[in-house]
Amino acid sequence: MNKSKFFQILVIMGSIFMILLIILYWDDVGAAHYYLHTTVSKPQSSRLLNSHTPTNQKLYESKEVEMIKQIIGLLSTHKSYSSEDSEKQNLQELNGLISINHEETARGYDWTTHSTHINLDLAKVQAERRRVLQDVCTNSSFQFLGKKRLFDDIPNKELDHLIVDDRHGIIYCYVPKVACTNWKRIMIVLSESLLNQGAPYQDPLDIPRDQVHNSSAHFTFNKFWRRYGKFSKHLMKIKLKKYTKFIFVRDPFVRLISAFRSKFELENDDFYRRFAVVMLKLYSNFTEPPESVSEAFASGIKPTFLNFVQYLLDPRTEKNVPFNEHWRQVHRLCHPCQINYDFIGKLESLDEDAEYLLRLLDMEKILHFPPSYRNRTASSWEMDWFADIPLEWRKKLYRLYEADFTLFGYPKPEHLLNN
Repeated sequence: MNKSKFFQILVIMGSIFMILLIILYWDDVGAAHYYLHTTVSKPQSSRLLNSHTPTNQKLYESKEVEMIKQIIGLLSTHKSYSSEDSEKQNLQELNGLISINHEETARGYDWTTHSTHINLDLAKVQAERRRVLQDVCTNSSFQFLGKKRLFDDIPNKELDHLIVDDRHGIIYCYVPKVACTNWKRIMIVLSESLLNQGAPYQDPLDIPRDQVHNSSAHFTFNKFWRRYGKFSKHLMKIKLKKYTKFIFVRDPFVRLISAFRSKFELENDDFYRRFAVVMLKLYSNFTEPPESVSEAFASGIKPTFLNFVQYLLDPRTEKNVPFNEHWRQVHRLCHPCQINYDFIGKLESLDEDAEYLLRLLDMEKILHFPPSYRNRTASSWEMDWFADIPLEWRKKLYRLYEADFTLFGYPKPEHLLNN
């Protein structure tokens, strides 16, 4: 036996050992956690409009075959291998297949479809929203930063808004100031990631707000690298293929107003120190603003919405630090040209969209979306808020958020840009 053959055998044995380790120590799957009692069948994008696919063993087997093809395709397109590495590559493909199948079996997934009453009007709305987004992403005449980037090229830290629920096969990309607190509550209930006196939360509104936004309560794509190492991007793409992906968006300018109201018109010491002090120094001639937000508010010192717009338009802002998530563009948070979202909800139709989504996911009997707030920032307030913003600044701000307007079908605010 020559050295080359001996080395190949060692590689094969090592790979088999790694497969066994992954199966035994797949840390978010355990033999003692068969969640069959709460299994919810997840809709695929094709199922959102057609819920009458036959449910039989052949369908399940065809999905297994499809999964094999998807995994092999994903792995083979990631890197080209020489012929002498083909056996090792086959083992890597088998590695991924065994790991994913083990996870899905342990989680009690039901790959069959459920007969669901579909509201045809809402189905048409969803189809149109997805069509608009796809058209913008494929339109070469409209370009924006990051549009042509491949999913593999997105840094892990930019995938931190994609929350994964492996128990039900759902991925939610949260957008701050778009009902994300309540959607995060929903995800916590579904994933059972937080306990209340030893038992998982069942009512979303029982979850304290400070725990809702604690990063440890959510399993995001950004955490895959620490858990799965070099297999993380492969697993992400597999889950993106198999899971139902949803996002909720909002009129970009109204979202900015809402962010300003909640972070700078209310006492928030963190945002005051990190952002308000900078605005006051740069744009309001306060060389030494008060150190705390309580002192500033007691003295009537606050940044104005004009200061906030100046801060957003100032090229130094992005140069020093990326936009905070509360005013970062949605396409930079959720990558809609790289991720094919199955459901696009809007805050303007939140109650209707939330109810429809939960019905599509077969969850309407398990939980309900918490009631929406009555003091929601209204789009009719835009003219009042932008009254002091110079026309040229409004146009620059629109260009800064134009991709979000266009991707998600929000009309260009002509009333703000032509007066």
